[in-house]
Amino acid sequence: MPLADGEMPRLSYAQQRQWVLWQLDPEGAAYNMVTVLRLRGALDLDALRQSFADLAARHQTLRTRIFIDGDGQPRQCIDPVGAVAVDTRSLLHADEVTLLAAIEAEATGPFDLEAGPLLRVALLEVSETDRVLVLTQHHIVSDGWSMQLMVDELITFYQAHCQGHAAQLPPLPIQYADYAAWQRQWLAAGERERQLSYWTQRLVGEQGPLELPFDRPRPARRSSQGSREIFQLQPPLLQGVRQLAQAQGCTPFMVLLASFQLLLHRYSGQQDIRVGVPSANRNRAETERLLGFFVNTQVLRADIDDQASFLELLKQVRQASLEAQAHQDLPFEQLVEALQPERSLSHSPLFQVMFNYQVSDGAIDEGLKLPGLEVAQMQWAMPTAQFDLSLDCTEHPQGLSASLIYSTDLFDAPRIQRMGVHWQNLLRAIIASPTQRMGDLPMLQDDERALAISGWNATARNYPGTPYVHQLFEQQVARQPQAPALSFADRTLSYAELNTQANRLAQHLRGMGVGPDVLVGIAAERSVEMVVGLLAVLKAGGA
Repeated sequence: MPLADGEMPRLSYAQQRQWVLWQLDPEGAAYNMVTVLRLRGALDLDALRQSFADLAARHQTLRTRIFIDGDGQPRQCIDPVGAVAVDTRSLLHADEVTLLAAIEAEATGPFDLEAGPLLRVALLEVSETDRVLVLTQHHIVSDGWSMQLMVDELITFYQAHCQGHAAQLPPLPIQYADYAAWQRQWLAAGERERQLSYWTQRLVGEQGPLELPFDRPRPARRSSQGSREIFQLQPPLLQGVRQLAQAQGCTPFMVLLASFQLLLHRYSGQQDIRVGVPSANRNRAETERLLGFFVNTQVLRADIDDQASFLELLKQVRQASLEAQAHQDLPFEQLVEALQPERSLSHSPLFQVMFNYQVSDGAIDEGLKLPGLEVAQMQWAMPTAQFDLSLDCTEHPQGLSASLIYSTDLFDAPRIQRMGVHWQNLLRAIIASPTQRMGDLPMLQDDERALAISGWNATARNYPGTPYVHQLFEQQVARQPQAPALSFADRTLSYAELNTQANRLAQHLRGMGVGPDVLVGIAAERSVEMVVGLLAVLKAGGA
């Protein structure tokens, strides 16, 4: 049921978590949502401004900020319909470096969630026929689906204004605030307990952070500084992923997730691998065309056994994915509250690594033709990271692009580049032999494998015809019999005393059959007796 006019609705559960995160780091940009569009041609600036005003009139989230009520509770404050500021700046004849710096400055600027607005629009004028439009929203009012939807509707409005007619968009049955209120009612009516029961059973047990090989120790408080490495899966590899998925009744998402979890297992040595996976959480018709923060995060767990085949892991991941889809409405915040993991400012709770998979039609990437204007999405990456590591995969008509987004608190670029290569090597091995034991699937490059097997094991040394260790010891006994040879606690043995005791034990060992090729186990704490025993075994000819 739509909310009454003037009512200040409560935040959704997802918004509530964003509110807490913002209070911890109000100057951070990790939760800025950014889309960059290149506009080439004759831009109608008045039509663009009116298009943004129409968007804001249609979607309340574009006019929403956070208000603290008299009880200290955050609520959604929806401002009246009005113009959206388009910040126009001149960058005439700027080179690419200057342009990228201007985009980054705009995209990484902090938001004040209470003051608003939570949508920033910047128009950077490179020339009279070349402009860059930077759209930045805070995650508390948006998500990836919403950003794409906003661009689609912006283009529809702009095209209509240029042609002098009203845009033909279906009316919205509800607004995001209505969804937030409905979500709370629906979960309170019993759905929360049903879904929470599943997730608490699924994620039972203590789970420390995933310990990947970092380049630096984990800081006591992580920052949002990050970077990314982008690579393309070759068409034969992507085709192999699709064929394997089809043969096993899976989706490419499941194959790629399972392969990534296997990579994390190989890197960390941990068997219990938990990865965060975003869910669009738009399984109701009313929310499909609505801007807002709907996306939910699920924790998908895999128990990896090196002795099992990849197909066994894939079956496990398929089952976990289907079950998660049937329990996708429980807000992540509620799961964290129920499981009560140990909280730390150094890492996120429940998982530290994210996997995301999406399918794009590639239309705006290739460029859209509008009246007198060509619009294309500009590839630009935020220099931030929400987690230790994320693998983002986007399938498009030309193939599959992948990005490893990483915290620069922990990793350097060369390690992430190797990780990307290792993941693709694992994928190739999986496609070639999915029934092979996972512990035997090759991950390293040929030169890395040669280094590990031969280079690091090149420990052979040439020793001239010198006596054995115990014979060198006996030479020292002859030279300095009364000199101190061994001290432990309050005991000290001279070379002669140590030699005598070792000889006595060596004779006893020979009597028990110790000689060449005989192994002798020594069970002793650090002590005088331990050293006597080691020396005696050598004197008896054993090992």
